[in-house]
Amino acid sequence: MCGIIGIVGKSNENVVDRIIRSLEKLEYRGYDSAGIAVISNGQILRQRAVGKLYNLKEKLINEPICGNTGIGHTRWATHGKPTENNAHPIISKDVAIVHNGIIENYKELKFDLQKDGYIFETATDTEVAAHFLQREIDQGFSPSEAFAKLLKIVEGTYAFVALFSMFPNTLMVARHRSPLIIGFGDNLCVGSDANSISSICNEIAYFEDGDFAEISKDYVIFFDKNFKRVERKRTAISPDLTNCGKGEYAHYMLKEIIEQPNAIRKTILHNSVNADLLDGVSRILILACGTSYHAGMVARYWFEKFLKIPTNVEIASEYKYRNPIIENRTLVIVVTQSGETIDSLEAVEYVRKNSNSKVLVIANVKNSAIARVADFLFYTEAGVEIGVASTKAFTAQLTLLAGLAFCKHEFLLQELQNVPTLCEETLLLYEHIKKIANDIKLANNAIFLGRGTLYPLALEGALKLKEISYIHAEGFAAGEMKHGPIALIDDNIPIVCICPRNELFEKTISNIQEVLARGNNVIVLTDRIGSESLPSETEKIILPNVHVEFAPIIYSIPLQLLAYHVALLRNVDVDKPRNLAKSVTVE
Repeated sequence: MCGIIGIVGKSNENVVDRIIRSLEKLEYRGYDSAGIAVISNGQILRQRAVGKLYNLKEKLINEPICGNTGIGHTRWATHGKPTENNAHPIISKDVAIVHNGIIENYKELKFDLQKDGYIFETATDTEVAAHFLQREIDQGFSPSEAFAKLLKIVEGTYAFVALFSMFPNTLMVARHRSPLIIGFGDNLCVGSDANSISSICNEIAYFEDGDFAEISKDYVIFFDKNFKRVERKRTAISPDLTNCGKGEYAHYMLKEIIEQPNAIRKTILHNSVNADLLDGVSRILILACGTSYHAGMVARYWFEKFLKIPTNVEIASEYKYRNPIIENRTLVIVVTQSGETIDSLEAVEYVRKNSNSKVLVIANVKNSAIARVADFLFYTEAGVEIGVASTKAFTAQLTLLAGLAFCKHEFLLQELQNVPTLCEETLLLYEHIKKIANDIKLANNAIFLGRGTLYPLALEGALKLKEISYIHAEGFAAGEMKHGPIALIDDNIPIVCICPRNELFEKTISNIQEVLARGNNVIVLTDRIGSESLPSETEKIILPNVHVEFAPIIYSIPLQLLAYHVALLRNVDVDKPRNLAKSVTVE
């Protein structure tokens, strides 16, 4: 969840500015606090600040530090509140460390370290790692030996990067179920993702799970989980990563909404599903979290209708705790944007231990952890998504799932080719949706309604609104309103209905009439033909006509824009909504 960067300078330059620029690319992973530590003349110097990265930047202007080797961190709090004292890097005399993950046995380690006289000053689990390393250094062990001993005793998930004052040109690095890569260029670097070091390095090497490494200004030595020295392949950094700024746009989220037609085109172009992949499959299981889960819910309708294969969709974070039974000939499909979500990784691990099922992965990040455990692998071609609220990755996921569902239906595959153009037409509704956002901006609650494949989209629309505007929103199957949620309706609660002209149109119109009998703030997303049958009291967003099966992709866009504009009207930072982070690497 947290963002990590480390740089070993090959020259005498100050690495602070480079660390800060890299942290700017990692802030989507957490922005409760940020910090940086460097070695200068045999001493560790540190600055930390609560809140977003600009607070740390301001502090460094007034109280600068300088060093040739350093580490940085942007935090999503797990153990300990987001205070400056709990911000990383954590220091124990000669050791500074940054950490992404959770140390599950930190209480036992803390007890032992306190008995040995080490004093704890933070509420973080990470502090046990700092003091443990310091204790080993105090006993005469080298940084490499101390680090290996830490990894043998620590339990949980981690990406660690540590520096040592007596070894000013060395970083010790380790990864277990938390992303970390090493970069090679003018400087040797380590980062949570390739994007974070793309402006510094031209090649990267990926850690295997359990790896650790010693990075010096002149070399990198890799060790595997058995502490044996190994080599790891270096690959060139993708050119896409060097051009992922906001450009002319005010926010990453807006840029990524606008990029959806191109992301969908590239996803269609670079992915072709061979129908033979489904030979012998008697059941499909989809595992996902958050927005990806909603994509999986849509796909369930498609798979059962067009492939005639029974399909279940499971929340990955809950899946293994049911001790579920996986039937023979089940195809497991994992949908994930980052490819590093710990819940999805652990769900796959459960599948591997309890079945012989093949695992098909749909991910957006190449060479991510989950990509390396897939039997079949498809990439959405959305490019880097920085905004915490997923937009283009979601519609690219739907596009790829549609390609899989319709792999035996040539007409639908041809219709899929028209979707990017329809997305471009939909984006022309920008100003109209901006005006409608005024009807929602003062609300405390909102309801989204849909039927069929548009019920999951109602859930996604509600999620988008709540996560970036902080308005409590819920999505419901429209037919379920009369079974309880209708009690919430009054004139103050906006109701967003997703209602294109399809086989469920008349039933959804009936649900809208039920809502209008109890409230007067109803917004309907429909098409030109559908708009002619809607009650005059409704506010309408009229979308292009689209084949019924592709409505979830097209109708996603106005829901994203609506959430975006409402959030702006409420003065919320849409790219960095409070308490959230992009890649959830802790349970």
